[in-house]
Amino acid sequence: MVVNVVNTGNAGNTWNTGNTVNSAQAVANRHREFSRQQARGRSAPHEELTARISQDPEFCGLLSGSLPAGDRRQPELLLAAVRYLDGPHAELGPRDETAYGRWREWTVRHWDEVRAVIMRRAPRTGEPAHCAALLPLLARLPQPLALLEIGASAGLCLYPDRYRYRYCHTGQEAGGSDSNPGSGARSGSGSGAGPDAAGPHGTAYEEVGAPDSPVTFSCRTSGVAGAASGGTVPAGALPDIVWRAGIDPNPLDPVGEPDDLRWLRALVWPQDADRMARLSAAVEAVRPAPRPRIVRGDLVGELPALAAEAPPEATLVVFHSAVLAGLPPARREEFAQRVRSLLADRDGGGHWISQEHHSVLPWITAPEHASLGPEDAALLTLALDERPVALTGPQGRSLHWLR
Repeated sequence: MVVNVVNTGNAGNTWNTGNTVNSAQAVANRHREFSRQQARGRSAPHEELTARISQDPEFCGLLSGSLPAGDRRQPELLLAAVRYLDGPHAELGPRDETAYGRWREWTVRHWDEVRAVIMRRAPRTGEPAHCAALLPLLARLPQPLALLEIGASAGLCLYPDRYRYRYCHTGQEAGGSDSNPGSGARSGSGSGAGPDAAGPHGTAYEEVGAPDSPVTFSCRTSGVAGAASGGTVPAGALPDIVWRAGIDPNPLDPVGEPDDLRWLRALVWPQDADRMARLSAAVEAVRPAPRPRIVRGDLVGELPALAAEAPPEATLVVFHSAVLAGLPPARREEFAQRVRSLLADRDGGGHWISQEHHSVLPWITAPEHASLGPEDAALLTLALDERPVALTGPQGRSLHWLR
């Protein structure tokens, strides 16, 4: 491919005329929204980099002219592709005009390689820390369990019994870290503790899970459910999982394929050392376990056949976390009907656990949603069989039980 992109050093707001105007402008708008709504407050390098891309009409023209409309133009996918190929990405940010010029020049020069990565990869990580929110529900269901994850990605959420968890029952940051309450590589935390044990800053906490796990996920909890039931997770109650399976359009195997693990690491945002350590430790935690059955295919179409493979003596649990936003609304409705039907027809039934933004499955609501403020925009609704039970923070960092 011959790439004719000239960095004038002063992109301004001058956009070429012609059929590609609207497409390039749409790419610019998408990067501007990403910078303001997703990267701000989380990653200074990503915030400034995507803001500068949004002001670069020639580079946005390259993206719109060589990438198909839709998911392939996601800013996070572009940024991860450059990092995956060891391009410049200024880990310590914030970036400046000179740094952007280096990043841009490298990306244009290697555009064939960058585009190839974008076209074959997906930006989903399958964040294993979501298990901190899932575990309290899984531990209380009739055992043993057959887990079927929708949007399984790397399959790391299929192993909630391989990790360790610390639940702090106050508004304090878990683990004593104000900057990242969900940080997780285990570093000398105590052995198991009851819900009234003294935790960081004198807070009450409980620590449960696999005692020899290399990773501990920390989660702040609030609301009445945990206290009323004697703790977030019943003492000694880990789910007994006898079958693990998942569906994903682009499944990954970070245990067996080093290149897949490299891609997952590229998706971790600059400066998030805690999440990088948590990812590596989670992979090590599941490495000794048998690999789950992951089917490559459509999230809705593959569901009935895969669910039919679950052992009949186990409680089937269909679950997903921050996945369905990628489906159009009509397909979400179809998915919901498919789950209801297969659980109703299964001998002994089963359960559906969803962890999605409340706008994704709008019929799953609770009165508390009306009081959500702008700072709560990223919260997910945890629901059991379409009944909302909690609001959860990004990457499993918090769990607020609903009345």
